[in-house]
Amino acid sequence: MDIPDGNATLTIVMGIAITNLKGIVAAIAAIVTYSTMSLAQQADLRDESALLAQLAQATPEQAVGLDRQLQALWSQSGSASADLLLERGREALDDGDVEAALEHLTALTDHAPEFAEGWHVRASAHFGIERFGMAAADLEYALTLNPNNYDAIYGLGLIFEVLEQPEQAYEVYLRALAIHPHHEEVTSAVNRLKPLIDGKAL
Repeated sequence: MDIPDGNATLTIVMGIAITNLKGIVAAIAAIVTYSTMSLAQQADLRDESALLAQLAQATPEQAVGLDRQLQALWSQSGSASADLLLERGREALDDGDVEAALEHLTALTDHAPEFAEGWHVRASAHFGIERFGMAAADLEYALTLNPNNYDAIYGLGLIFEVLEQPEQAYEVYLRALAIHPHHEEVTSAVNRLKPLIDGKAL
């Protein structure tokens, strides 16, 4: 084997250096791209339309995280006092103290009437003590403010079921499922009512 002269050796070394440099540049470009994607994903956490679009196409596993992000987004009123009233209302509901929950949540809807989640959660309190008409009114108002809240739509379907209106309930559940295809409670409700609705259609 011939031993390369000095110029040949320099050419080989420069070739290796250039190859390594290309690899480093490619690696840096990949890191920058990944960082940019991460920032975009973080930005999407506050983009309701982006989250809903992802939810409609998500796997069941992905839907869990997207649902959590949407719930967090919908629970932000932009007011510290309103957020506190929502938190207290939810805590009272969890403790089974519906009257206290209604007190906090009514104060919330009075204080922040454009905050959809206040109406949604107050509807849950009304539903818990079988004030179905008031619950339905609160849900309908919540949905005028946030028509994409699939949990509020689900609640409306439950009221139709309680009032023995399965066809209306079924239609409402399908509306919720169109937004969140992997919603477990809605899926169960649709499966529960489908045989009944199909039977009536026959």
